[in-house]
Amino acid sequence: MQKILNSIKNNAILYISGLLALISCFIVKPDMQYLEYINVRILAILSALMLIVAAMSRIGTFDILTNKLLAKIKTYRGISLLMSLMAFFMSMFLTNDVSLVTLVPFALLVLAPFGDNRKLMFTLIIMTVAANLGSMLTPIGNPQNLYLYETYKLSLGDFFLLMLPYSALSLAIVTALTLILVRGNNRLPNDKKTEVQRISVPKLVCYIVLFVLNILTVVGVIEFWISFLITAVFMLILDRKAFLKVDYNLLLTFVFFFVLIGNIGRIDAITGALSGLVSQYPVPAAILSSQIISNVPAAMLLSAFTEDGRSLIIGTNLGGLGTLIASMASLITYRFHSAYIKCHKEGDDGKKNNYILCFSLINIAALIILFVMYLILNINN
Repeated sequence: MQKILNSIKNNAILYISGLLALISCFIVKPDMQYLEYINVRILAILSALMLIVAAMSRIGTFDILTNKLLAKIKTYRGISLLMSLMAFFMSMFLTNDVSLVTLVPFALLVLAPFGDNRKLMFTLIIMTVAANLGSMLTPIGNPQNLYLYETYKLSLGDFFLLMLPYSALSLAIVTALTLILVRGNNRLPNDKKTEVQRISVPKLVCYIVLFVLNILTVVGVIEFWISFLITAVFMLILDRKAFLKVDYNLLLTFVFFFVLIGNIGRIDAITGALSGLVSQYPVPAAILSSQIISNVPAAMLLSAFTEDGRSLIIGTNLGGLGTLIASMASLITYRFHSAYIKCHKEGDDGKKNNYILCFSLINIAALIILFVMYLILNINN
């Protein structure tokens, strides 16, 4: 029973989406139209990208990159800024959650010797903000971007130009947060360096080629089933364990939401009410709904009620800021921080609440700044 409760707690969005999809099936009885709900292309592209990133991580690609950069910086503020900027730029291509899973353990390992848990907390929070904001610039930066990019058939150039102003301001916000909250130039007390395995260059080259292949699929050059099959076959040959690192819960959550959204679209009363609200206030609706159900489900749900994909892209990306569950990637850092504090016998509720309070205040401040930019850019609309 405890294992079941822990599973529900750790995968709340998965279980909620599954329950809602099941309930919707009683309202709209299953028929042949259900087959049209599932977007196989999106699931295939997501799966392939997760496989490749997992395989690259397993051979130590990102560990070596991080170590090389950290070897040149010794001050706390310098390391904090470097880790935040790496989270910002890596998330554009590796997704926000993968960037945090890769970088947060390094940050804990490198910054722990300083013995300043407050600065460590601020660094982790800023890294999370950076990953969530950096990921907004590209269609593959996070799952909702890929979904909306595919659903509304945007070009890569249009997507990039749409989010570029917000991304540029976000970079300034991340830098400013680090300089303001992580003060002092105390130096690393020793030359502690993380151990990394020797990288396999032939595998890395192969993974990079597969990554490019899937990027070409995203922009419509190659059919998705071709790139997916090629990726799957090469992964079976080169690294079968990478299949264990794929986030199947996320893929299943997508399936549940495909069913839920498909059924909701066939219920006239709900469609009429939500369509009016979302069509009139798409960005605020996306931001607010993201605070409650996180931005990936919000993007999928609201897309059924508006043709304004650009506003949903802006709203769900900005909506990743705010509450701890606004972006599910934020929970990754929170869990790492909680485990670290617990191991250092400082795991009282006050410490945890302090993290949540600081996280919320920083995220809300960044969200307000970016929303003001949205209002300025759209003042005549």
